[in-house]
Amino acid sequence: MQVNGNNAEKLCRMAHMLSDRARILLKSLVERHIYDGQPVGSRALARFSGLDLSPASIRNIMADLEEMGFIASPHTSAGRVPTPRGYRFFVDTLLTVKPLDSLEVNQLEWQLQPDSTQRLVSAASQMLSDLTRFAGVVKTPQLSGLAFRHIEFVSLSEKRLLLIIVTPEGDVQNRILHADRNYSESELTEAANFLNHHFTGLTFDEIKDRLKEQLNELRENMTRLMALAVDAGNEAATETKDTYVLSGENNLLHVQDLSSNMQSLRRLFDMFEQKTGLLQLLDISSQAHGVQIFIGGDSGLVPMDECSVVTAPYEVDGSVVGTVGVIGPTRMAYERVIPIVDVTAKLLSSALSHQ
Repeated sequence: MQVNGNNAEKLCRMAHMLSDRARILLKSLVERHIYDGQPVGSRALARFSGLDLSPASIRNIMADLEEMGFIASPHTSAGRVPTPRGYRFFVDTLLTVKPLDSLEVNQLEWQLQPDSTQRLVSAASQMLSDLTRFAGVVKTPQLSGLAFRHIEFVSLSEKRLLLIIVTPEGDVQNRILHADRNYSESELTEAANFLNHHFTGLTFDEIKDRLKEQLNELRENMTRLMALAVDAGNEAATETKDTYVLSGENNLLHVQDLSSNMQSLRRLFDMFEQKTGLLQLLDISSQAHGVQIFIGGDSGLVPMDECSVVTAPYEVDGSVVGTVGVIGPTRMAYERVIPIVDVTAKLLSSALSHQ
């Protein structure tokens, strides 16, 4: 597992400054706070850490941890809570991940049976949301181009046509074409038959190159129709490179750590709507190996300290084509969420590669 953090080197230096007792207390504090969401006091730490320390010794260590920025004291309580830096240190150096058992993996695999690419991506996003009760996100595959298995033209009205593109995976893309003249049903059938006969399985970029060689076989008005279809196909391919499927975002409205700050929550939903920030984060994840964890604002891409994103890239035939992830509160059960994201990415890779 790999994690993301801009202050990794600084945290590494701090790690050498912490005693074993301080590490145990910090780990116990974070785990207890994740469990019940309450500030953790010295008496509770003495009980849960298993250390034979006096309350005064624990308070001294807690003061050191607070000075280092790992924990903080809410104004309304004498206990402490982890800061984003504390969560970062916990995830990087103290966390013990619990792998999913074989039964859970088999259940996940059953839900991701090879089907159309779009349905697999949607199923993976929904599965991540259902398993974590947070938001699941999957960036759609970034393929080199959009190929087709079958093309069809349908006349809608005067000079308006519907182009239906069926990909080799069974996905369907529809595009409206605005022609420069009316086309008869026989002409539309002739154009579709020509494309299906000569170019099935090719991308629209490849078709554009080969179509130039076929111009002498086509009438001029048919050539214009073909050019419209190729341009629309390339447009559809471009759009699929910048999209993701998001499921369960409404779950975040019921997470107290997030819903208690409506201004921050609004910024999070703005990120979902505008897409740019989340796509940038998912792109960064696809360029790394293994699970990445973005905690609070440490990535510069998550708009609130109370939010974390756990991601992993997925592949098709050995090449990374997208990212899966879970968006939830900073106070999440990382030891559970990390293997869910990791296994989902691997199962999605397998399902897409065996279509």
